[in-house]
Formats: sequence, structure tokens, C-alpha cells
Amino acid sequence: MSSPDPQVRAARNHSTSPAVRGPVVAVTGAASGIGALLTERLAASEEIKQVIAIDERRGECAAAQWHILDVRDPAIAEKLRGADVVVHLALDLYLETDPAARSAYNVRGTQTVLTAAAAAGVHRVVLCTSAMVYGALPDNELPLSEDAELRATAEATGVGDLLEVERLARRAPRAHPGLNVTVVRPGVLVGGTDTALTRYFESPRLLVVAGSRPAWQFCHVEDLCSALEYAVLEKVEGELAVGCDGWLEQEEVEELSGIRRMELPSAVALGAAARLHRIGLTPSPAGDLAYTMYPWVVSGSRLHDAGWRPQWTNEEVLAELLEEVAGRHTVVGRRLGRKDATAAGAAGATVALLGAAAVVRRARKARRRI
Repeated sequence: MSSPDPQVRAARNHSTSPAVRGPVVAVTGAASGIGALLTERLAASEEIKQVIAIDERRGECAAAQWHILDVRDPAIAEKLRGADVVVHLALDLYLETDPAARSAYNVRGTQTVLTAAAAAGVHRVVLCTSAMVYGALPDNELPLSEDAELRATAEATGVGDLLEVERLARRAPRAHPGLNVTVVRPGVLVGGTDTALTRYFESPRLLVVAGSRPAWQFCHVEDLCSALEYAVLEKVEGELAVGCDGWLEQEEVEELSGIRRMELPSAVALGAAARLHRIGLTPSPAGDLAYTMYPWVVSGSRLHDAGWRPQWTNEEVLAELLEEVAGRHTVVGRRLGRKDATAAGAAGATVALLGAAAVVRRARKARRRI
């Protein structure tokens, strides 16, 4: 008896193979940034049944089912029907966004997604905030456990919004019984990101505040996406910190980067940062500076206990960051052309103190002439 045609045999095998039994996952903010990376990753996974992508514009992942709408629109509940898990990544943490508009979008968007997920019968929502919510303080342990108290204040860019997202995450299971919420808190994100902390490395000098104890822990976006996938597949839950193993001391960062330091007294650096932000010369508030002064390194023990491991080291991520920012020049928190990038310190993540002083002196002279 002859064997069947190979194409027939393949068709039979395909028809009898079990359907994917993994979860249907919805991703908000799916068209760009981390959302786009995670959407592509989940769509390619054999453990995921389907990906629903939600954003205000269509992204490039052809394998996902796209819905175009604002996450603050209550109609999102209908788009989430049939989803098992929602990963909410539609957050605005850009430095140049108006703070009031940013907070309105971030908080209202998270509220709407949590309520809509519960109404649609979703059983798990994964939120992404930042390890910045622990606060950068001189008495922080090295490293912090996931259960450490959230001692951050609303003084740094977007951290007030993230603290409110954390509050909504804690309240959601009580308000919506049956809804589980997992929160992922990455360290300094690197990989196509633009934050006050990545701009720190765009200055001609690395500001070091006298008496401070910096400790740098990075998180590559690829490692964040793999941690989010762990949460989606329910391999781990609760509050999760994610980052490279260990940390780098300031001296190690300077040696690896080849960027020399400029050390300033605390009162001078913080006072300059506050004044420069107040008069509109920098998009970063003075609160950002604390995250370059004191440690906020996390252990990531829950992910490690579940079998997750970072694929990147702090040294490797720093090298990628330096490659990304090569040729950029930041003065008073804003990027300038090479000819304008003069001696600088930091404002926010990097106060360009000397350049700012010159700007202020010129402004004062101009006022005296009037």
C-alpha cells in the first residue's frame, strides 16, 4: 500500500494538531515603543493564541488584530471582549509633554482600561510603571526587595503619575473581584528610549553631587518584554522588579563611558535645577536629579525565582546607551547642536549648570539694557 502524497499527509497533520490553548492577549500602546516590541514578541509566540493590538494608529505587526482608539474611550471594553490578559502600555512619559495633560492621559487611561477589562471579563491586567516608584534615597538598601515601601514623591518627571497607577493597581482587585493585577517595575530603560536618565549621558560631563551615592542599574527593553511575557503567561504575579543583575558604581560608569565628572555641592546642583526648570530652561524638574544621586537598585527576586533571567548585563546596556546617544548634546535638559554644546553639568537628569549660568547672565544683562 503506497504512502499518501506528502501534501495530503501535511494537511492531515495540520488538521489533527491541537489548537493553541494559550491566552488571548490585548496590548495597549501597541503601535510604538515597548508596546510594538511586545506585540511582535507575543504574536510570534507559540504559547499565545491571539494578540489584540490597541492604539490611536495602526502599527506594523500584521499578525495582530488591530483596534484604533484612545484608551480613555469607554468603547475599549467591547474591544477587550474575549481577551484573557491585558497589558497596558499606553503611558505618556515624554519630557516635553505638558505635565497636566500627561497626568490626565496616564491616570484616566489606566482607570478606563482597568474598568473596561473587568467589564469585558478579562481575568488579568499587567501594568508597567518603573522602579523609580521606590524612590531614590540615601538610606535605600542595595538592592531593594519588591516588597520595599514605595517612598518616591511626585517631584520627578512622571513619577506622580506612576504612583497613581500603582494606587489604582492596588485598588482594582477590591473594586473588581476576580480581576488580578500584576505590576512590572523596570530600572533605567534603554533601547530606543528618551528619558531624563538617558539624557544624563548626553552631557559633556557627568554631574556628581558631593556626598551622594549613585548606583546604576539598567534594564534593556528586550529584557522588559521577556519579563512582561512571563507575567502574561502567569509564570509569575504580584509586584515585579526587573533589571540587569547587580549594579554599577559611579566610578565604574565613568570608567566605562570615558566621560569625566563634574562634582558640585548639593545645594548648588539642586538649587540650579529648580531655578532652571522654573524659568523654563529645562523640561526636567529638580526631582529627577535625585535618581542620579542615590541608589534605587532592585533585586528582581520574584522573576528570578520563577526562572526568568536577564539577557543583558549592566555593562552591555550602558555600551548600547552610549552608542545611541553618540553625537547628541544636552544642555539644560534640551538637545543642542554641537557648536552650542559648551561646558555643562545637569538639570533634571543632567543639569547644564555652566551653560545655564551663562544664559541667566545674558538674560539679566538684556533686562538691564531695556
